[in-house]
Amino acid sequence: MGKELSVLAVVMFLALAGCTTAKGSFCAISSPARLSTSAVDALSDAEVRAMLAHNRKGQALCGWAP
Repeated sequence: MGKELSVLAVVMFLALAGCTTAKGSFCAISSPARLSTSAVDALSDAEVRAMLAHNRKGQALCGWAP
């Protein structure tokens, strides 16, 4: 019974180890999105909104300059 419990514990720890995420804050792992004018012209409205949201979050949390 003790060996089966040890094997079960190892399997559970291995399963949990696969659930980790990247370490670090948003500011440590992100950077501002800066595109050329022609690249911005090629974006859809939804992509522009997502990029603006990302950059505004960086301004608020990390002090990124516009």
